[in-house]
Amino acid sequence: MRRLFGTDGVRGTANVYPMTAEVALQLGKGCAYLFRDKVRRHKIVVGKDTRLSGYMIETAITAGICSMGGDVLLVGPLPTPGIAFITTSMRADAGIVISASHNPYPDNGIKIFSRNGFKLPDQLEERLESLIFSEELSTQRITANQVGKAFRIDDAIGRYIVFLKNTFPQELTLDGLRIVVDCANGATYKVAPTVFEELGAEVILLGAKPNGENINKNCGALYPGLISAMVKKKKADLGISFDGDGDRVIFADENGEIVNGDRIMAICATRMFQERRLKKNTLVTTVMSNMGLEVAMRERGIRLVRTQVGDRYVVEEMVRRGCNFGGEQSGHLIFMDHNPTGDGILSALQVLAIMQKEGRSLSDLSDIMEEYPQKLVNVRIQERRRLEEFPAVTQQMRKVEKKLGDKGRLLVRFSGTEPLIRIMVEGENEKEIAALAEETARVIERAFNG
Repeated sequence: MRRLFGTDGVRGTANVYPMTAEVALQLGKGCAYLFRDKVRRHKIVVGKDTRLSGYMIETAITAGICSMGGDVLLVGPLPTPGIAFITTSMRADAGIVISASHNPYPDNGIKIFSRNGFKLPDQLEERLESLIFSEELSTQRITANQVGKAFRIDDAIGRYIVFLKNTFPQELTLDGLRIVVDCANGATYKVAPTVFEELGAEVILLGAKPNGENINKNCGALYPGLISAMVKKKKADLGISFDGDGDRVIFADENGEIVNGDRIMAICATRMFQERRLKKNTLVTTVMSNMGLEVAMRERGIRLVRTQVGDRYVVEEMVRRGCNFGGEQSGHLIFMDHNPTGDGILSALQVLAIMQKEGRSLSDLSDIMEEYPQKLVNVRIQERRRLEEFPAVTQQMRKVEKKLGDKGRLLVRFSGTEPLIRIMVEGENEKEIAALAEETARVIERAFNG
């Protein structure tokens, strides 16, 4: 059983196990050992978001890598997909991201990319854990000139900006567009406004003054109401909101209406299908995506494939099937032809390109699907135990599933990043599904927390 890695790396409260400097040191050593290049001195890229604890964890990881003979390429605050890009661009052996994504600033996390920019598969994470909890690393100490060095890559942001702009059609500009951009006081705060402004847009900037403690604080993709209100106030063409590490994006149209990942996937998949660029005529998404997306895609001749929750599982399924587009309702969108991980800024550029090509507003484009009512409820739990251990819970789930029949869905799952059980009920009647979700949450709350 894995002890460190969840669905998106290692995550928790900074300076509390497992997000301690000691574990970070061991992870650095483990990565350097696992990705060791026998021909040349190996290189590992290390980047972070804007959290205060990033300094502590960055230093510990760097020490671990250097102690095993690896060189460290430090890029500082940079979006997660930017770190993946730099890893492949600089032919590094791996990339390490220090970020807890959308979580509040006291949390932090560590996720790892292989040399080709993909997140590590479960098997490699399990191997890394076995290294950390065994004595194998302690027998591999090196000395003298074999100890690694750390280098700062000063132009990492510039490299990533050029890469992003090159994903936008050369014949198009953003001239005349007014865009509200919320960077969540996180890793996109320098890159995003620069990219949009250099392509010609007028940018109204929010959440771009990080102080180490305000990342995701009442801003960013978890608080889309902020861009919604500002779009209406400033009469902007749209709003774009990123999360703390910049791997996902949520939009607001010109009327301030929120446009989530499902609608954006429908827009992009349809355009790619029309241009014969959608490989396998397939969109890969997760069990969380709305049934309305599936209906809309079927009507257009596009196949929809679902995976378990987590963009890494979407990517794995895309690779397995040979697909080039997928994502999550939460705004993780993967355009595999450009970057093998979710990239909020890149995704925004693809949507803007469609708007400019078709001369249509985001509200017009997003009227592409009808959403089934969905109710999401989270229950915080003290201890993670199997649902099957509680007869009252399984009985409640069967009751709800019978009630919904083939006109809806119930999904109950553990969060991979927080001590939560997430409940999703989807169906035709909004009041009914809300009542079923709340009732299920109460049953789970009593079972798990007493």
